[in-house]
Amino acid sequence: MYRGSGIKRDEVTETGTPCVRYGEIYTTYKIWFDTCVSRTQTGSKTFGHGDILFAITGESVEEIAKSCVYMGHDECYAGGDIVVMKHKQNPKYVAYALSTANAQAQKSKGKVKSKVVHSSIPALKEIVIPIPSMEEQERIVSILDRFDALTTDIRIGLPAEILARQKQYEYYRDKLLTFMELSA
Repeated sequence: MYRGSGIKRDEVTETGTPCVRYGEIYTTYKIWFDTCVSRTQTGSKTFGHGDILFAITGESVEEIAKSCVYMGHDECYAGGDIVVMKHKQNPKYVAYALSTANAQAQKSKGKVKSKVVHSSIPALKEIVIPIPSMEEQERIVSILDRFDALTTDIRIGLPAEILARQKQYEYYRDKLLTFMELSA
């Protein structure tokens, strides 16, 4: 684990190396991402595919140390107030595990809110998550990715729901409008 280096707002440019500033972890990225929204010409601390990023400064104890995993393949710069964690597990599994209520409670433990809340590398190293076999990690990620797609991807979840409701409508329409023929 290591801390990123400061990238000031005026150092974010249209071109250059992809980078992440700590606020973007709260506002832009979910559990995982593959493309950085910012770029810079300056930076020194890098991260790459599969690395976990923690925002160690925030406005609330409840959200401190929000984390996400980078699934892209570019080398990127980590801004200040970001901690980068390298590991040898399934990256998405670690990201999902670090987003649970249990992990968040551990991240928030002992933090005091003043104007700004801070965490640290030693505090992050204290977080304990279950680490099953790689096969089990992959199975869990597959299930969670499918569920995430069904609940967030409008092209998958919504059309499937519309189709199911259409079939349900047709079934009940046919039942309601089916009459027995009267014999003469």
